[in-house]
Amino acid sequence: MTTPTIDELAAGCHSLVLRLPGTADPQRLLSEALPDPVQVWQTPVPAGADEPAGQDRRRAESLRPIHQDGPPLRAVALNYLDGTTDLVLVAVRAVIPPAALRRIARLLLDGTGDAVPAWPAAPRPGLAHRGRLDWGLGDPDQRGVAGRVQIDLTGQGDSFLLPAIALAVSRYSGEDRTELGVLDLSDGTAERISAYPLDEPAQASVADFLHRFDQAPVTPHEPPSAGVVLSPAFEEGSYTACLAPVFPLTVQLDPGSARATCHFDQGMVDASIARQFSAHVAHLAGQLANSAAQRPLSELELLSQAERAAVLRAGEAGDGAPARGRIDRAFEEMAAKQPQAVALLAGEEQLTYRQLDERADALAAGLRALDIAPGSRIGVCLERDADLVVTLLGVLKADCAYVPMDPRYPAQRLSFTVRDAGMPVIITSAPDFPAVPGTRLLSPGELTRLAAGRTEAGARADDGGENPAYVIYTSGSTGTPKGVVVPHRNVLALLHATTGDFALGPDDTWTLFHSSAFDFSVWEIWGCLLTGGRLVVVPYWTTRDTEEFYALLAGQRVTVLNQTPSAFAQLIRTDRRVRGDLALRLVIFGGEPLDVRMLAPWFTRHPASDCRVVNMFGITETTVHVTAQTITPHDVVTGSRSVGRPIPGWTVSIRDGQGRVLPPGPSGEIYVGGAGVAGEYLGRHELTQQRFILDESTGERIYRSGDKGRLHPDGRLDHLGRLDNQVKIRGHRIELDEIRTVLLGAPHVTAAAVVVNRDHPDDPASSRIDAYVVLEGAADRAHVLAHAKTTLPDYMTPATITQVTEIPLTINGKPDTTQLPDPRTVPTEPLDAPKPATSTVADTVLGIWSKQLNTPVNLQDNFFTLGGNSLLVTRVLAEMRDQNLPKISPRQFYSHSTASQFIGLVQQLSGADD
Repeated sequence: MTTPTIDELAAGCHSLVLRLPGTADPQRLLSEALPDPVQVWQTPVPAGADEPAGQDRRRAESLRPIHQDGPPLRAVALNYLDGTTDLVLVAVRAVIPPAALRRIARLLLDGTGDAVPAWPAAPRPGLAHRGRLDWGLGDPDQRGVAGRVQIDLTGQGDSFLLPAIALAVSRYSGEDRTELGVLDLSDGTAERISAYPLDEPAQASVADFLHRFDQAPVTPHEPPSAGVVLSPAFEEGSYTACLAPVFPLTVQLDPGSARATCHFDQGMVDASIARQFSAHVAHLAGQLANSAAQRPLSELELLSQAERAAVLRAGEAGDGAPARGRIDRAFEEMAAKQPQAVALLAGEEQLTYRQLDERADALAAGLRALDIAPGSRIGVCLERDADLVVTLLGVLKADCAYVPMDPRYPAQRLSFTVRDAGMPVIITSAPDFPAVPGTRLLSPGELTRLAAGRTEAGARADDGGENPAYVIYTSGSTGTPKGVVVPHRNVLALLHATTGDFALGPDDTWTLFHSSAFDFSVWEIWGCLLTGGRLVVVPYWTTRDTEEFYALLAGQRVTVLNQTPSAFAQLIRTDRRVRGDLALRLVIFGGEPLDVRMLAPWFTRHPASDCRVVNMFGITETTVHVTAQTITPHDVVTGSRSVGRPIPGWTVSIRDGQGRVLPPGPSGEIYVGGAGVAGEYLGRHELTQQRFILDESTGERIYRSGDKGRLHPDGRLDHLGRLDNQVKIRGHRIELDEIRTVLLGAPHVTAAAVVVNRDHPDDPASSRIDAYVVLEGAADRAHVLAHAKTTLPDYMTPATITQVTEIPLTINGKPDTTQLPDPRTVPTEPLDAPKPATSTVADTVLGIWSKQLNTPVNLQDNFFTLGGNSLLVTRVLAEMRDQNLPKISPRQFYSHSTASQFIGLVQQLSGADD
C-alpha cells in the first residue's frame, strides 16, 4: 500500500477552532468530554488573538494534518498575550466525522449534548480523490502547497453556485463530457463522493441545464479534476472541512453563506488561474440567477466584456510597423544600397545584389514578352540552385504570383496543381514535367532569351502590397491539396516584425535549406535578401547528408540557420562528433513541434549567450511565423512547451468549439489574426469562409488554425497539437484524410484508415504513416502502395499497408484506431524463408537496417517500403561509419534502396570479394 503524502493526509482531516472562556481548563474539559484520553498541547502565542501574528498562528495550527500513525484527534490550546485561549481540534474525518466533532465542541463549551463514543477502528488511507487538471498551469515544485481564494456571492446567495461551478468546469475543460466531483459532508455523518455529469448541448436552455443538473448525481468514472465540498454548518466555532484540497481545485461551500472558498493545490493550479476561475464562477452564478428560463445556455458568457478585451490584448505583442509595398521593390531598394555585396551563393555560382536584380529583370521581361497578364499565377518547378531564386524574384517583378512545386512530386500532383491554379506558364528544367493543355513549359534560360532586346521595365503598381506574391499548396482533407494565397505585404510585415529582435542584417549568412514548396523557404529567401544578407543555396542531396551540410555551415560561416526539429536533431549528433567551428548566432525552429529536451547537448557546446535558439510556431495561412520563444537551458530542464508570444502585428487567441474566447489556462483552438492572415484558399470560397472569419470581438479577419493550444497569463502560447485529422511529420503538414481518399481510389479498396505511429515515442524521426485497407478480390497491398505513389509525394506515402477484414468503428460510427492491429509492411520475401549465406558485411548491414527500421530485414526488402525516411537514412549512414564501413552518400543510398543492392555497393566500396 502506498504511503499517503502530506497533502493527501491533510485532505482527509478537518479542524474546528473554539474560543474558550477565560477561566476554562482545556485539558480538564477535554478529559471529561472524551472516552479516550487526549493530551492538550499548551502553546503560548506572543501576540493578541486578533493581531495578524495571532491569526496566522491559529490558521497554521488548524491546517496541520494528523500523521498517519498518530491518534485520530489532536488538541492544541493557543494562549494569547491578551489572555484569550483558542482550542484547535484537528481530527481524521473517517474516524471522527463532523457530527462527532460537533458533539465534542458542545461538551467543551456548555457541557450539553450526547456523550462521545469511543473512536471506531476505521481505516485511514490518504484521500484518493485527486484527478488530473490540465488547465491549471501549476508549478510541479509547489505540489502540496495549498492556496485559497474567496468567491463573493453577495446579492446572489448560494442557490446557483453549484451549477455555476459545474458550468465553469465544463467551459474550462472543453470536453464533450466532464464531471464535477462533490464531497458531501452536509449531514455530518460520513463522506460521500459523487459526481454531476456535465455536457452542454448546443440548443440547451438555462432551464434545461438546471433541470438536468438537479438530477441525482452518479458515481464518478475517475477522480474529478475539480469539485465541491458541501460543508455542514458549525455555530460552535470556525470549521474547516478539508485541510487541503480534496480535488486539485476544490470549492468549499458553507450553507447559508454568501461566500465560498476556492482551495487549490499550487502544484496543479496557478494562483492567477484560481482567482480567474473563482471570478468566472461568480459571474456565471449571477447570470444563472438573472437569466430568463428559456435563454440559450450557450449565451451565458464565461468572461465579462472587459475581461474578454483584456484576454485579447494579452494575445497581442503590440502593433508591428506598417507594411506597405512589394517584395520585389524592397529587394530593389536593398540592391541599390549594396549593389556589389554578395546576395547569392549556389555551388560555384555567385551573384551580387546587382547581378541578381539584373537577371531577375531579364526573366521578368521574358514573361512580359509572352503577354502574361499582371496578377497571373506562374508555376515554378526547379531544383534548389541560383535559377530558382532568380526565377522567384523575376516572377514578382513581372507583377505575377509564383506557385512553387517540388520537382520530386508525383506527376499527378503536379498536374493537379497546374490545373487548379490556372497557370499559363510553368518555369521548369524538368524534362518529364507532365504536359497540361493550355500551359507552356519554359526553362529560365528560354525566358531570358525571349527578353533579348526588350528595354522597357514594365509598369508596376506604386504599392501593390495587397497583390498576391505566392500561392503555396498544402494538404487537404478532401483528398486534394489547397492553395493558400499570400500577398506581398504579409511577407514585408513578417520582416518588419522580426528584423530588429533578431538583429538581421548585411553581416548575416543564411541557408536556403528547404523546398520552395514548403513555406519555410519564404522566410529563408526573403528574410535574408530583404535584410541584406548572403543566401547560400543548399543542394538537395546536401540537405540529405548531415555531414556535408555541417561542413557547408562551417565553411560558409553561416550565422542564421532555419531547421525543423527533426532535421536539427541529426545536426546535433554530427556536432557532438565533429566538434567543428560554427559561426551560428541564431537558430530558428519551425514546421513541427519542438521537444526542447533534445537541445541539452547543443547547449553544452554552444552557450545561449553565443547562439540564440528560437522556437517559432507558424502556419502557411498566417505567413510562416506567428509566435517566437527564445529557448534557454532552463526551458530544456523544465520541458517547456511554450512557443512564445505573438510577433508584433500578429494576434493569438484561444477559443472553444462555439468560437467563444477562453481565458488563460483552458485549451482550445488557436485563432490567429493580424498582419499575417492570408487572402484566401484559391478557388475554395466555402472553405475560405469557414476558416478565414470575421471576429465579432474585434471586427478583424482571423484564421481558425485547427491547432490546439492554451495561453499563459503572460500571453505565452503552448502548442498542443492538432484538433482535427491533420498531423505534421518532419515539417510537412499532412491531412490524413487526403491519404485515405487516395487509398480509397485504388482498385479493389473498399475501406481505409490512416494513422501516425512512432516506434520510439520521444523520437520524431521514428514517426511513420501506417495505412489499413479492406480489399476485395485478388488485390494485394503492393498494388495499393503503387497506386498511392502515383499521387502522393514521398513524405505522404504510407510506410506500411496492413490488410484487415474491416475498419473497426467507435459507438459513434467513427474509425476506432485503438482497435487496429499492429501494422504490417508489404513483404517482398517471407520472413521465415531460408536466409541465403551472407558475408560479415551483409550481416552488419542487415543488422543496422533492422535496428533503425525496427523490423526484420531480408535481402529483397526495400528500405523505404519498410518505413524508411530521410532521417533514418542519416542514422543508418552514421551507424555504418561507427562500424567502420565505407562512406555512402544519401544519393547512393536512394539509388540502391533494396538491401541486396545496398550490400553490393558496400562490398564494392570496401573491396570485399563477396
